[in-house]
Amino acid sequence: MSKDKNSNGKTVAENRKARFSYEVMDTYEAGLALTGTEVKSLREGHANIQESYAAVEGGEIWLINSYLPEYTQGNRFNHEPRRRRKLLLNKREMARLADGVEKEGMTMVPLKIYFNERGRAKLLLAIARGKKLHDKRETEKKRDWAREKSRLLKERG
Repeated sequence: MSKDKNSNGKTVAENRKARFSYEVMDTYEAGLALTGTEVKSLREGHANIQESYAAVEGGEIWLINSYLPEYTQGNRFNHEPRRRRKLLLNKREMARLADGVEKEGMTMVPLKIYFNERGRAKLLLAIARGKKLHDKRETEKKRDWAREKSRLLKERG
């Protein structure tokens, strides 16, 4: 179980809406099985994981509906932009994620794609529970109050 590590690398894509829509229970760092042109496209900083999710299929975990645009110089060897990508996790982590989804009714949500300090593309995957409308309103109230509080403190001194 790998916790959210502060990566020294470059963040490529972030799913900021996920933390608003879901209550994040735990996070895992997963590797991505990518082709060469996908890595080059990521290095250019192009990716979108807003509508993507992860699912367990055949004992493996897949990232579905993520968008990595084609590499501009990729010619005929280019990849399909919305293909399913395999996530690389150890068996214990896969079992823990699969149990959370099956037994507890949770969802696997990608939070961000980044390059770690070794230059490997990684995905921060969260196991989360969907928030109800009143929970979202509460989150918004807290965020607004924190913003207002910081403005007041800035004005006074």
